[in-house]
Amino acid sequence: MTALSAPRLIRERYTTRVRRFPVAAGATIWQGAMVALVTTGGVTYAEPAAATAGLVIVGAARETANNLGGAAGAINVGVENDACMMNNDATNPVTAALIGQSVYVVDDNTVSASSSSGARPVAGVLFEMDPVTGLPWVKFTS
Repeated sequence: MTALSAPRLIRERYTTRVRRFPVAAGATIWQGAMVALVTTGGVTYAEPAAATAGLVIVGAARETANNLGGAAGAINVGVENDACMMNNDATNPVTAALIGQSVYVVDDNTVSASSSSGARPVAGVLFEMDPVTGLPWVKFTS
């Protein structure tokens, strides 16, 4: 292939922005929290994101899902997988220089520029820094 020398039609594929996942037993996922998937006994459940290596982050909860007294999978949570605004780590803050690069989970609503030597899962890719609040917009990639 060679570089373009004329306009080219953009081909886009639109997918749903919201997916639903069964919630882990004893978990509460607050609206706006990043959501992680964990597999237990061959079944995958949603739980709040945490700085735990190996978690797969799938987006941010569209509503609160309280499964404190329920069995695994008793309820579902809607998860937004488009770009969402998160809080910024005060110790290793995300900056505009990282746009297009991975950012990492600190807790269920905070992202960091540091993976803390691989201990933190990738939250997604920095989409932009909000010009008003200075907070990071994270594009979830899983």
